[in-house]
Amino acid sequence: MKRIFILAILSVILNPFQKTMAQQITEKKKNIAVLNHIAIYTADLKNATDFYGAVFGLEMIPEPFKDGRHTWFSLGAAGQLHIIQGAKTNTLYDRNDHLCFSVASIAEFTQKLTGLGIAYENWAGVRGAITKRVDGIRQIYFKDPDGHWLEVNDDHK
Repeated sequence: MKRIFILAILSVILNPFQKTMAQQITEKKKNIAVLNHIAIYTADLKNATDFYGAVFGLEMIPEPFKDGRHTWFSLGAAGQLHIIQGAKTNTLYDRNDHLCFSVASIAEFTQKLTGLGIAYENWAGVRGAITKRVDGIRQIYFKDPDGHWLEVNDDHK
């Protein structure tokens, strides 16, 4: 009986603390920024649109501008990919500045790239090779038509 009484008193004492913790967690979640979209500037909108559609199978979604200079794709829960016409050509990008997509199978994805005539490489730049990170994730790198680097890995959750 004493144990029940002590447990009842503890639950009454700790209940406000538990609510405070729950409220803090809820408030913290409200204050976290979430990714809305990624924008890529392209020299050739049709070419870039065809590339991202074919390579990643992204779903095109309506864009509000209707000016022929934008393509929007859904990235699911991650947000959207906006491709915008108007970039100058011959821009060199560093591999560290890249977008990364995850797939269920690197082997199937590299076969798809090969079928599309798109060369890929590992982190070290060895053509047709796959990097295996220390955590076991396998990854490849390649460029889009404007030279933006893309990573694809099998960290598919």
